[in-house]
Amino acid sequence: MPVQSALLVAAIAIAAAVFLLPPAPRLSWTPRGRFADMILANATIYTADPARPSADAMAVGAGRVLRVGTYDSVKELKGRHTYELNLNGNVVLPGFIDSHVHFIDGGLQLARVPLRGVRSKHDFISKVKEAVRDKHHGQWILGGGWNNDVWGGDFPTAAWLDDISPDNPVWLSRMDGHMGVASSLAMKIAGIDKNTNDPIGGTIMRTTEGEPTGLLVDTAMKLVFDVIQKASIDERKEALLRASRHALLRGVTTIVDVGSYFPGSSAKKTWEDFSDVYEWAHSMGKMTTRACLFFPMPTWSRLSDLIGENGRSLSQWIHLGGVKAFLDGSLGSSSALFHEPYEGDPGNYGLQVIDMDNLLNRTLESDKSGLQVAIHAIGDKANNMLLDMLDKVVDLNGEKDRRFRIEHAQHLAPGAANRFGKHGTIASVQPDHMLDDANSAAKKIGTERAERSSYTFRSLLAGGARLAFGSDWPVSDINPLQAIQTAMSRKPPGWEVPWIPAERLSLDESLKAHTISAAYACFLDHIVGSLSEGKYADFVVLPSTSWEEFSNDIPGHVLATYVSGKLAYP
Repeated sequence: MPVQSALLVAAIAIAAAVFLLPPAPRLSWTPRGRFADMILANATIYTADPARPSADAMAVGAGRVLRVGTYDSVKELKGRHTYELNLNGNVVLPGFIDSHVHFIDGGLQLARVPLRGVRSKHDFISKVKEAVRDKHHGQWILGGGWNNDVWGGDFPTAAWLDDISPDNPVWLSRMDGHMGVASSLAMKIAGIDKNTNDPIGGTIMRTTEGEPTGLLVDTAMKLVFDVIQKASIDERKEALLRASRHALLRGVTTIVDVGSYFPGSSAKKTWEDFSDVYEWAHSMGKMTTRACLFFPMPTWSRLSDLIGENGRSLSQWIHLGGVKAFLDGSLGSSSALFHEPYEGDPGNYGLQVIDMDNLLNRTLESDKSGLQVAIHAIGDKANNMLLDMLDKVVDLNGEKDRRFRIEHAQHLAPGAANRFGKHGTIASVQPDHMLDDANSAAKKIGTERAERSSYTFRSLLAGGARLAFGSDWPVSDINPLQAIQTAMSRKPPGWEVPWIPAERLSLDESLKAHTISAAYACFLDHIVGSLSEGKYADFVVLPSTSWEEFSNDIPGHVLATYVSGKLAYP
């Protein structure tokens, strides 16, 4: 069958399925003695399960995978009311898991000043000017996603904003979330002037005369965060729903939300999002993606108490993951912590945003209470410090299945990748970050350092790490298919050759990092991550009509996303 015809047939069948499938009964999963609600037939199924890596049919019932294999092996589960979906060869994958998002922030950002991809100062200013027109006098202008490396490296300043927004304070975060630019009015409201001291773990960028330029790095951002009008509960609720729709559009069925917690921000915000937004959505039946939630490490005892009262899973939708902390900043903001200084800035090795004794003690307490620990580290020194600290944690608290996570693990010193396997450390990485960093890393840390240390996915796997792919949305967009392509090719737009080709991954390795390995990385591999009997029937259908077509040309979109066997997108 021609490809276009197959796509049309599949799309019509999928759209029809939503009307024909009966509601799943509110019963526990029973693999025997019942018929399937739906059977996928004539499909090209990648299961991510080594016991049965591929199949051409799957039976789904009560939201779970009943059986996967040949059509002959599943057809006995076909009853009078079973809907059979003939996919004509279309590729089916487990629902993608995004291992690192700031979910509600991402949903809010979708409704704010969009600066991702802006390629010039003129376009930057135009976007802000357009936003000002819709605001009342005194209302904050918020947005983000800008990347100064795209337009040549010059950082935006308050001077870019003051003339176009004299009556509205402006705060615009950089794409990495570790730096932002404030207008002069915003700094005035925040009490920032030439006499304001840099906070510990942060920097107020200044002119040669000592005047603030408007740029605030890491914990210095808190000075503005404290005076920004907070998003209302209704706005945050809508942000969750908006974010969920966006995730499902991209084939993501489970997210690991590391919260609205950054250096300089309050730990309260993540807990407010949990109580005001997630619990509301859960109680109202509005959850459409599964969420594994991480909370600020300073609040570890509160999370431990909550898990003691309710268990780790509040339902199939909300899971209590663990705690998150930061050790350094980011490469783009020149605040990632390195052993050697930044190029052209011999006194700058980056920022350590927390005292190591403090971090060790809180990690020990969290780990001893049974919580999973995830810590942000980007620079090579920060990663080495975490690996050293983990050795101490294991020595003091003993060996166990802790699945310690290093979030980003972006730049590693020689030999560091081989240390991840020692304690089964998770490398929670974001392939699409390299689309930006490949063009700027050499400028920041020099070509030799960049090419031996950056995004060493192949080396991490060889060293025994578990790779878990994510986006860090809204830093990068949620787009697992693009991330998989990036990990395989390592070719940013416009590049003829791969960046550090020895670190490329295979298709199978990349798919697993966004499915079963990502599930393992958040202790959810018993219910999601692969199309295995008994697990939730979360899966995506692709426009590719054969495995060969898919592997030779990764598509840019999914055709449909199913959660618990129900059509969730389109």
